[in-house]
Amino acid sequence: MNFKDEILRRRTFAIISHPDAGKTTLTEKFLLFGGAIQVAGAVKSNKIKKSATSDFMEIERQRGISVATSVMSFEYKNILINLLDTPGHKDFAEDTYRTLTAVDSVILVVDSVNGVEDQTRRLMEVCRMRDTPVIVFINKMDRDGKGRFDLLEEIEKELNISLHPMTWPINSGKEFKGVYNLHDQNLRLFSANTKAEDDETVSISNLNDAELDEMLGEKDAAILREDVELVDGVNGELNVDDYLKAKVSPVFFGSAINNFGVKEMLDTFIRIAPVPQDREATTREVEVMEPKLSGFVFKIHANLDPKHRDRIAFFRVCSGRFERNKYYHHVRLDKDVRFSNPYSFLAREKSVIEDAYAGDVVGLFDTGNFKIGDTLTEGEDFFFTGIPSFSPEIFKEVVNKDPMKTKQLEKGLLQLTDEGVAQLFTQFGGTKKIIGCVGELQFEVIQYRLLHEYGAAVEFRALPFYKACWLTSGDTKKLEDFTKFKQANTGEDKDGHIVYLAQSEWFLNTEITNNPEITFHFSSEIHK
Repeated sequence: MNFKDEILRRRTFAIISHPDAGKTTLTEKFLLFGGAIQVAGAVKSNKIKKSATSDFMEIERQRGISVATSVMSFEYKNILINLLDTPGHKDFAEDTYRTLTAVDSVILVVDSVNGVEDQTRRLMEVCRMRDTPVIVFINKMDRDGKGRFDLLEEIEKELNISLHPMTWPINSGKEFKGVYNLHDQNLRLFSANTKAEDDETVSISNLNDAELDEMLGEKDAAILREDVELVDGVNGELNVDDYLKAKVSPVFFGSAINNFGVKEMLDTFIRIAPVPQDREATTREVEVMEPKLSGFVFKIHANLDPKHRDRIAFFRVCSGRFERNKYYHHVRLDKDVRFSNPYSFLAREKSVIEDAYAGDVVGLFDTGNFKIGDTLTEGEDFFFTGIPSFSPEIFKEVVNKDPMKTKQLEKGLLQLTDEGVAQLFTQFGGTKKIIGCVGELQFEVIQYRLLHEYGAAVEFRALPFYKACWLTSGDTKKLEDFTKFKQANTGEDKDGHIVYLAQSEWFLNTEITNNPEITFHFSSEIHK
């Protein structure tokens, strides 16, 4: 297959949702269809010993939530799909936001019982900022939830998007009978625990056919005819161009746990979802079909394999072809690097690849060379733009419970904060280590991983800080004086950049006013 065809057969997308909407379950079903796994795991069920493929960290299996983005590649109908399953919990939103910079489209899962929730709103805001095309999957139709028209209205209003139904549900909850495919004009009847292989669709070219009354009963058949006439009258055929420009979102109804309504969505996805796109960089726009390689690191994960202390950098190929054992230019470090064992993923399962193309996500074995946002090229100097970095909102001092394990603790803190879910600061005038996070749950994960992956037992002591600001100044003396007088509130991040930790908004504004020669930045991006 030639270079151009390889790129055109790739689809790279993320699944996003509020926690518990069924995102990881949906991921499992996609993998089943792609033949990547033979049996679906259950995210929370204790009855099934096999846990969900995409939840590979021990704490994820215990808590039944995803706390890190997983990458899975599989083929379906000769299309190579790179699927990124993201954490739903708000405390891990940073990981999700960064992942959204590495994909070309998104599937948003909405729980039909709970409708639109806080995290759903935040995620959609990020998609809108980037004009990312979105497909909506309304899940759990076999549970008693909101009415179909009410759900659509709520999603449109709350998320500020235009919806275009592609399938239509027949009832919901205990009365749920199936979905009608508006595009293919066929009916898929629901029975709980339908197997992935079952393909029980009934072609119905004419909804007035008496056969419909026999299958659904007269009352439900009449409601379906009325609904379809109304929906078709309002929407007509989907304009794929509007979807690609993020002006309209196709909608599917189903039940992921029963593998129902998923195939219709997957078939439509490979038909309409965008191929890898051109991307903005600091010096120019990088075209996806350029022959020279370029790409960026959007995630770093330590100890993917607990038996080996490995660090994997997740690298999105943006142009050209990535080749094993070839030297590439690391822009930030200004040095050439090569990779003898680049990986493709099925969650924790890794397999070494010879090459990869634009759209692919490659795992690069990292000895500490990479930071989030780093770019690899074939010699040109630029960075890809739009990779977010956040100022922490919660700060805690790290208290070492076992002084014999100080070395392991130092190493663990450095490696885990390199992943980008937390920031590490060292206070001036002492060795006090401070961790800053966006969400409370991240501290729990860090504590758990320090103990189980590095053997370092810690506890956290809350600190009264409100915000971290990175300081720069043309006057070195002013900066030195400031850090000397404000020792209790200043420190450095792990790259040696000076940081001011403000106790409150009032203190911060006062310092900004009193120190016009110093610039206060709310992100570490300035040091790129």
